[in-house]
Amino acid sequence: MFTGLVQEMGTVRSVNGTQDSKRIEVEVSDRFMKVQIGASVCCSGCCLSVVEKSENCLFFDVSRETLDRTIIGSWDVMTRINLEPSLRMGDEMGGHIVSGHVDTTTKLLSIKKEGESRRLEIKIPESYAQYIASKGSVALDGISLTINEVEPTHFGINIIPHTWNNTTIGLRKVGDELNLEIDMLARYVARMMDVKEGQ
Repeated sequence: MFTGLVQEMGTVRSVNGTQDSKRIEVEVSDRFMKVQIGASVCCSGCCLSVVEKSENCLFFDVSRETLDRTIIGSWDVMTRINLEPSLRMGDEMGGHIVSGHVDTTTKLLSIKKEGESRRLEIKIPESYAQYIASKGSVALDGISLTINEVEPTHFGINIIPHTWNNTTIGLRKVGDELNLEIDMLARYVARMMDVKEGQ
């Protein structure tokens, strides 16, 4: 489990493999080198296991399922990615509960500056519209964000300067694809409503 509070940006140093599976090498800071082999790290929203370590780098294996559902297939050398280690007992619970299981990808439709912040419009994937609600939460590329408003085809979010400057969202351009994970609570509420309506 994660919180969606990104701790740093890593840099992809190599990508090897085929369309069915890839091994990705990510350069990280010294504190992330303390992560043990087999431990989980949220990499731009995707829960990946550390399979190897070398000087200043962590290695992750990515399956076809993950490549099909996420933007990882587009990562190349020098791609910057958001990193967050898994929660430990006693850690402060900020953000919201993020599983690291990306539901789908979506598209950044617009960026507008509002004072020191940015207002972003994000496309709503049709099959996930029921989970998107004003003041609810989503994780975009592993970043815990609050939905400000919802329109039929898109939702709006506000990005404060700290998030803009310290995560990959500040590197994104209109038209870019993002990893989207819906709020776990919204998923269960929608499921309960489906069951109730079916009775």
